[in-house]
Amino acid sequence: MADDRNENERLLVDMIRKNPFVSQQELAELAGMSPSSMADHLSALVKKELVSGQAYVLNEAAPIVCIGGANVDRKFYAKQKLIQATSNPVTSSTSVGGVARNIAENLGRLGEEVVLLSARGNDSEWTEIYDLSAPFMNLEHVASFEDSSTGSYTAVLDEDGDLSVALADMDVYENITPELMIGSSHILKRAKCIVVDLNCPSETVDFLCSFTAEHTIPFVIIPVSSPKMDRLPKDLSAVNWLIVNKDETESFMKMKINDDRDWEESVKKWLDFGVSNVIVTNGSKGVMAGEENGEIHHFPAIETTSVVDVTGAGDSFCSGVIYSWLQKEELDYTIKSGLVNSHKTILSKYTVRQELTQKQFMLDMEEF
Repeated sequence: MADDRNENERLLVDMIRKNPFVSQQELAELAGMSPSSMADHLSALVKKELVSGQAYVLNEAAPIVCIGGANVDRKFYAKQKLIQATSNPVTSSTSVGGVARNIAENLGRLGEEVVLLSARGNDSEWTEIYDLSAPFMNLEHVASFEDSSTGSYTAVLDEDGDLSVALADMDVYENITPELMIGSSHILKRAKCIVVDLNCPSETVDFLCSFTAEHTIPFVIIPVSSPKMDRLPKDLSAVNWLIVNKDETESFMKMKINDDRDWEESVKKWLDFGVSNVIVTNGSKGVMAGEENGEIHHFPAIETTSVVDVTGAGDSFCSGVIYSWLQKEELDYTIKSGLVNSHKTILSKYTVRQELTQKQFMLDMEEF
């Protein structure tokens, strides 16, 4: 009898090692045991400290899974008007960033359970990212690649705090392949929502479109730059939200947005690609949002008189929208959530504002 129990425990440990997010019901079915017998075996494993309940907590929580960039951000702030082809006096700072990672941190600070899927090097840059990100998200499923460098993003901001030029070393994200996604499918299947940025290869985005459609999982796509718009699928019928800026829209649509009529027309074109909800942001002019029913609404930006740093504002906007949408808020409130979170981020020197909490967010919303 003791040998049988030990053999069952070894079997369970092996199954949990292969899939830490497996449910108690699934374990019982795989092992051919009754639920009550499985509960007894799991209790024995916990007492022996061979397993903990953490994975089960994550499983029950149905995390938001963010897929894409996690990199080190280096920012250089010009002290005066930038002059090309010569040395310019600046101050500088280093922080952690990446579109998917930034959104994950925003959502984690708002109290959501978040898992980040990404690719990294085995270097000091990753250690810095891990130390600053781990309090807000699960990083255990970020894949390590020995011959790659962790992603980095270098931004030069002009004397007004606006972006002048940015340099991105993102080759490591080519390792975020469909095969990597398949290896994480036990996490993806349990997601409350999947958010992907276009640092990921196009075939991975295509895979996630099919995967989320098959498993009826809410799906959000966030582009990262105009040059990567060619990674966007032509059929967006699996996409619940696409949040894209004016430049990215012009690049993808091969059109110019010169006035409000063009802006509204671009939203209609996005809806024609099958996306359920789309937002086209346009800086200080605000955002234009389109719904599945064809309705289009303009929302003005919140006036910001003292810009500190615009880096991360777009990611904060996306995070506010995703957060309130998952709370099943109305469209007006959902868009306002993004605008408020973005406004508050612009007033901060951090890519993700450090004071953000669920309580603070509610206070910010009441302020506006």
